[in-house]
Amino acid sequence: MQYMLLIYEDNTSPKPGSPEWEGYLKEYGVFTEEVKAKGVFIAGDALQPVTTATTVRVRGGKAATTDGPFAETKEMFAGYYLLDCKDLDEAIEYAEKIPSAKYGAVEVRPVMVFD
Repeated sequence: MQYMLLIYEDNTSPKPGSPEWEGYLKEYGVFTEEVKAKGVFIAGDALQPVTTATTVRVRGGKAATTDGPFAETKEMFAGYYLLDCKDLDEAIEYAEKIPSAKYGAVEVRPVMVFD
C-alpha cells in the first residue's frame, strides 16, 4: 500500500547556511538511500520556503489568490516521501527516521485507491 509521509518543520530545524545544515542534508541523503535500497521509495521532494507559496480559492465561480500558505501555523509543510509499504506499521517506522521528525512532525497517510 502506498503511504504519503508529509513532512512539517518548525523554526527550530537547521537553516541553509547554518553549521548544522550540511549534516542535516546528509541525514536526509542516508534516509533516501535506505528507502530506495529497500525498494519502497516511489517519490519525494523538498518544497521551497512557505514565503514562496500561493493559495488559490474559488468561490462563486471566481478564483482568488493570496500569497502564503493556506493557514498560519507553527509548522510548515516542507516536503514529502511517497512510499510503498506493507502496512501502516512499516510506514511509521520510516517516518520516525525522517530527520525533520526531530524538529516538527511527519504525518503518515494512506493513499486512496479508486477502482
